[in-house]
Amino acid sequence: MTGVLVTGGTGKTGTALVELLRGSGVPVRVASRNPSAGDPDAVRFDWDDPATHPAALRGVDRVFLVPPTNTVDPMPPVRPFLAEAQRLGVRRVVLLGSAVVLPNAPGALELAAQVRSRPGWVVLRASGFMQNFLSPHPVGERIRRHGEIRTAADDGRVGWIDARDIAAAASALLTEPDVGPGDQRDYLLTGPKALSYRDAAAIITGRTGRPVRVVPTGVEEQAADYRAAGVPAEFAAALAAVEVGIRAGREDRISTAVLDLTGRPPRTFAEFVQEHATEWADDGVLAR
Repeated sequence: MTGVLVTGGTGKTGTALVELLRGSGVPVRVASRNPSAGDPDAVRFDWDDPATHPAALRGVDRVFLVPPTNTVDPMPPVRPFLAEAQRLGVRRVVLLGSAVVLPNAPGALELAAQVRSRPGWVVLRASGFMQNFLSPHPVGERIRRHGEIRTAADDGRVGWIDARDIAAAASALLTEPDVGPGDQRDYLLTGPKALSYRDAAAIITGRTGRPVRVVPTGVEEQAADYRAAGVPAEFAAALAAVEVGIRAGREDRISTAVLDLTGRPPRTFAEFVQEHATEWADDGVLAR
């Protein structure tokens, strides 16, 4: 192995992955739009600036790929990046995809299919992030400021997963031999239990002492909330429409992939809440 390029290297999953890889003695290149001046392994990388892509890829043979966010079609910038990765001899790409399929967004499916088609390249389909319940995500910010979760998902459940468990699964795949057991190309990553927003609110309330209520809303209202939080309109509409699928039970899924890949079970939502309890305090409301 010559090294791993971690795109989104300063994000929730990327930061945890970089720490794991460095702890294993793996050479890492940390890619982000604003690289740290104090990190000799940091490199500037911007999906909107293709000139930054070849330099980030050169000299590595593995890539953790976090596609552009807040868009329904990641393919325009990612397609030439993958072509350059192939040209430079990258042997493994681990794509951070999503178990939640955005409606009317075939680009994400096309990207996953393209990655799966290459020998040694792998797709991680991660369920909803537990970190979404923390600020600055719109859900987490509303909890912190207003003590509420607005949702059109009703009692639909999601297999919420901690970003650190996604990072652990990615690390296992990025450090194993080129062809893993059975050469599996796709993994569904979830936490240990599927929870509704009401379940999550009850756990936050019980573990922190901060009352959190669930406010039912319509899909259009949900999209408006996302837009008000700064999410681009097209992506906000797609995120809100996902709530319909959650309500219908489409995301009520659990897998053993984290345990299978890492040898340990994923964190529970209660453990996550206990660890981050003080982050929901606001306006003098202190978590106990």
